[in-house]
Amino acid sequence: MHAAALAAHRFGYAETSLRALQADPQAWVLAQFSADSAAANAFDTRGLADAAAALRISREVLRTALQPQPAGSAAASGQGSAASADPARREARQALRQLNLDGLQRRWQHTVRTEAPVAERWAQFWSNHFCVAATKGSTLGLVWPHEHEAIRPQAQGRFVDLLKASTLHPAMLLYLDNAQSMGPDSRAGQRRQRGLNENLARELLELHTLGVGAGYTQADVTETARLLTGWTVRYGSDGQAVFQATLHQPGPKTVLGRRYDEGPQALDALLLELSRHPATAQHLATKLARHFVTDAPPPALVAAVAAAFRASDGDLRATALALFTHPQTWRPDHPPKFKRPDELLLSAHRMLKLPFGDAQLQAGVQAVQAMGQSLGRAPSPQGWPDRSEDWLSPDALFKRVQWAERFAASHANQADARRLAPLSLGDDLSAATQQQIDRAESGAQALALWLASPEFQRR
Repeated sequence: MHAAALAAHRFGYAETSLRALQADPQAWVLAQFSADSAAANAFDTRGLADAAAALRISREVLRTALQPQPAGSAAASGQGSAASADPARREARQALRQLNLDGLQRRWQHTVRTEAPVAERWAQFWSNHFCVAATKGSTLGLVWPHEHEAIRPQAQGRFVDLLKASTLHPAMLLYLDNAQSMGPDSRAGQRRQRGLNENLARELLELHTLGVGAGYTQADVTETARLLTGWTVRYGSDGQAVFQATLHQPGPKTVLGRRYDEGPQALDALLLELSRHPATAQHLATKLARHFVTDAPPPALVAAVAAAFRASDGDLRATALALFTHPQTWRPDHPPKFKRPDELLLSAHRMLKLPFGDAQLQAGVQAVQAMGQSLGRAPSPQGWPDRSEDWLSPDALFKRVQWAERFAASHANQADARRLAPLSLGDDLSAATQQQIDRAESGAQALALWLASPEFQRR
């Protein structure tokens, strides 16, 4: 790919035309990581539910779900759905559904409209890195508040601040069970006969910082879990994490050979140590290069990004500049990456300047889910996979073609694909694809062929 197409399609979410960035694609990308750009393109959270509201609504859904149904009701007799039979339950579920739709709609609309699409992809990368999912009752409404409150404000700041914000967000404490973890020798642990949960500790080391194979041991995981005890979420709270001393494992802890004293201050010290560990720099640089450049990133690129991360003490804006100024990032011969379903949908909307009204949102959610990605419900704490092979299967390809046909049938009047394709992709549009589009029997068929083409399915 040429530089302008790389900037627009691989680093961003597609552009209607390459003209605005063809003169200096690298400058177009770098400008998105300036303080002025960050302020001008800030994500607008007004009117969206925060963590406190999400916790309250999620609890209401759980409460109504656990209530016994009145004798003789359709639900109690096994006829009809429980939600349809109980107005309170139906109302709670509807409130939760609307909360999540509002968050997703604002995210997608921002992606379509922003003048800093590469910076937006950067923010969404970190949201996936610190994945939380609505796969537990307690986290049903917390995915988007986590992104709004923990990820976006820190995505161009220091990594240690991003790490702390995500680790202590109610969504993460509940998703990875630290909210229920108790030190075995804590007052609460001895009284309730409950113990340690290592989920957050393990993912903190394995996924969020050091990475697999970084040399930490099971003892380090256990000691990290002990150190994390006490950090929890109170029901009916303001959506902020609290340190509850009665849950905290007493005594010092030793992680990776360093001793941490008992108390809440130990977490700040541990996170700072982890953020400065060479393995963390290597792990993050590899993931960034894989996401933005190619599935098998060149070692020299990874080394340069890791070095910038370490030299700047985890400054993410400096890390981004190192990534997007490296010559290897702009090499035209890296194998293209296959778009995830949400990236495919977003690139279509952005290219057509098509906003996400309620109808487009519903269609988009259904389309992305049909293509194998249920938004907000990643299959594991690893988040959505990032290699092309993870999204390539005969069935997935067939459903992408189906999506292209349906999307084109609904939006054929939005653009002339015969004109749009070369405008959007420039010299990287193949003669074969252009010929297919030119020979289409209708505007809808031309658009479907363009959306289903290898050039548009990849980035």
